[in-house]
Amino acid sequence: MGDDAADLGLAGRLADVRRRVAAAAAAAGRDPREVRLLLATKTQPASLVRAALDADREARATDPSLSAVLVGENRVQELVAKGPELAGLAGLHLIGPLQSNKVNAALRWASCIESVASLDLAERLSARATDPLDVYLQVNVSGEESKHGVAPAAAVTLARSVAALPRLRVAGLMTVGARSDDGRVVRSGYALLRSLRDEIVAGGTQTATELSMGMSGDLELAIAVGATLVRVGSAVFGAHT
Repeated sequence: MGDDAADLGLAGRLADVRRRVAAAAAAAGRDPREVRLLLATKTQPASLVRAALDADREARATDPSLSAVLVGENRVQELVAKGPELAGLAGLHLIGPLQSNKVNAALRWASCIESVASLDLAERLSARATDPLDVYLQVNVSGEESKHGVAPAAAVTLARSVAALPRLRVAGLMTVGARSDDGRVVRSGYALLRSLRDEIVAGGTQTATELSMGMSGDLELAIAVGATLVRVGSAVFGAHT
């Protein structure tokens, strides 16, 4: 009984996030199908992630226009621990920093690395990947020292260099929004990421169309600016994500 209630609550929260995404897209004059949802599953047990994926599958059975959610892990250790239970159920993205000594472990489970911020890391991924790998370049649009990512001024050059590597496909850009209560500050950072994406695509890296930006608290701002992927944890799993 308790498990069923928990699953219903999870399904309800997931549906609420879907409604938020759809409303934000509509307000921006966009098709909601342009925005995918990634579940940020840091600290969540694999059983709860599976329950969220079950709820998503049931929602898509009712509404086939919905895209399947993705799963994103911040830490390679958690990706490795949950990988055996989640493989094949959803695309698994690494959304946290990747240390060079954990590249092999990440490649075993991740279908996409969203946190490439240096050519050195990209070269290691290219050398060790056995299959084509999607990567996002993480850009520190806020300039905050606590945040991971390449400086905006270096993003276009990095994209060109990474795109030239074998087995890597630059699928887009990712950022973590500014830690600010001023929506204008957060939005300006997202607008900067969009302009960098546009410059990179115009410069010849035509695969780099995705914008992974926006989380539980600011997904509406991100979607208004052009996010194609929003990373949501607490709004689905609870406040302690």
